[in-house]
Amino acid sequence: MKKNKIIYWVLTGLVGVVFGMSAFGKLTANPEAVKMAGEFGIDAHSYFLIGVVEVVSLLLFILPRTGIIGTVLLSAYMGGAVATHVQHGVPVLAPCVILTFILLVAVYRFPELSQRLFGNKNI
Repeated sequence: MKKNKIIYWVLTGLVGVVFGMSAFGKLTANPEAVKMAGEFGIDAHSYFLIGVVEVVSLLLFILPRTGIIGTVLLSAYMGGAVATHVQHGVPVLAPCVILTFILLVAVYRFPELSQRLFGNKNI
């Protein structure tokens, strides 16, 4: 049981690091990040707001009580990233891998998701 809890928090922490670093770049107006956003047609103010949405979604994901809502929001966020990459002809592998990882972590963290998705309790 303790091993599962450690895995639970390590996986959650990995998602937290990925999105935390991403949001930090947006909220601090990192010049490289703002330049890349500009190439996608996103102005600095909108980019900041995207960072706020990312932080709120991440916090909801990290908290066990709101984790499923956070999962849905982070998944939607990454879906938007995939769509933006496709629209601008940028490779979509990175956002697809991150999205897949979020969903795998969510299935591990929330057994009720695997029950709903796969019809069994132990995956």
